[in-house]
Amino acid sequence: MSNLPKLNERKKAAEIMATNPDMSCKQIAAKLKVHENTVLNWRKDPNFVDMVYQTYMVEFGAEIPAVLSSMIREAKAGNVQAGRLVLEHSGKLVKNINVTIDSPFEKFLKAEQAEVEYMDAEVQDIVEDIEEIQDIALPERKVEDQKKRTQSEFKTIKQAAQNSKRRMNRNKMHRWKQRAKSVGIEPLPAGRPTKAQKKEWIELVRAKEREQK
Repeated sequence: MSNLPKLNERKKAAEIMATNPDMSCKQIAAKLKVHENTVLNWRKDPNFVDMVYQTYMVEFGAEIPAVLSSMIREAKAGNVQAGRLVLEHSGKLVKNINVTIDSPFEKFLKAEQAEVEYMDAEVQDIVEDIEEIQDIALPERKVEDQKKRTQSEFKTIKQAAQNSKRRMNRNKMHRWKQRAKSVGIEPLPAGRPTKAQKKEWIELVRAKEREQK
């Protein structure tokens, strides 16, 4: 008999959690007039959690007729998705999924057949195209020196790569000038500095940046 009040409190706590999920353990404890730690311990009990879930499902099931009535009203108003959901729920609309499992040999045969059909269709298209254009006068074919063409294309690609490299170098030096200015280092002298001069200047900028950190 001494455990009966505690069981009733657990049941009431489960009902509160199921119907009012936003309530905190402290609020539930105050409503049941028990210590907050008691409610916290209940929540750690798998049996209590299952009780909360079962209570929630009962409440959830009680709301389904109202939800279905709303969906039927929406379906009658022209909502196709609502109508689909109602029909699926009532078993009037069944989704069938057919799964075919082929052996590796059957897959190979199907692939071979598909490839042959594709090639036959492609050849037929080519034949039809040839029949359509065979009476058309074609312009004289231009014979091109492939060696000169290759050299010209290589020259164009090389020039584009050089231009891109120059742009990258200019952008890189611009960033270094900005860094030098921010730490009070004079820019490189006008003209075309050597690699050694650039390296020495960059190291000076880096050293100054480390000092100012």
